[in-house]
Amino acid sequence: MSKSLDARLAAVAKRICCTTHADIGSDHASLLVSLLRTGRIGYAIAVENKQLPFENSVRALKGLAAEVRFGDGLDVINTQEADSLSICGMGAESIRGILLAYPKRVPERVVIEVSEKAEVIRRWGYEHGFHLASEEKTFGRRSFTILCFQRPVDSQQRDPAYENVDLDSALAFGPFVLCRKDRQFDLQLQHEEAWWRKFDRLSPEASHRLGLIRKVMDARRVRSLL
Repeated sequence: MSKSLDARLAAVAKRICCTTHADIGSDHASLLVSLLRTGRIGYAIAVENKQLPFENSVRALKGLAAEVRFGDGLDVINTQEADSLSICGMGAESIRGILLAYPKRVPERVVIEVSEKAEVIRRWGYEHGFHLASEEKTFGRRSFTILCFQRPVDSQQRDPAYENVDLDSALAFGPFVLCRKDRQFDLQLQHEEAWWRKFDRLSPEASHRLGLIRKVMDARRVRSLL
């Protein structure tokens, strides 16, 4: 990958390899430039809904096999036009809204980067027939989750990522994360559990979250003893 990519975009880039790739919210289009120059994609479509990021992407992609379209999300992407799609640097609810707005225009492969509420995107995939192919966290001043989804050939097939795991816990924290040793994840659970314990009263949503954290912590302790 291009050295100009930071850790989160480098993690996104290594999940993309196709003929035509669309990136929504490209800003300076550094992800697409890297993908094109390393030969991981043959053609790029950048989508922007604000003038300055649109102009930034136009400049960055000049002379490359790419185009920049002005519009909102998948509104300017035709059905089956792109082989894969990436959305980075947005809130989980905004990303979910983009994916739900034109479900038939969502390509076979989707790569999402979020800093918070990854469970919103996992649930979108689970409820709309996209299998979770991989999941990765990057750590630094801010942590990011990179989720890669693939539409299965058999639309009736259940997502194997959620087999043999508690569904609520897996949607909240990630099925792959739950099944592997991960010191950073264990520390994250401990810190969040301590945070919620400081409050005398919790909302139903917060209480549910705390219950899931404790359930996962207990399960990981038992597994570590086996």
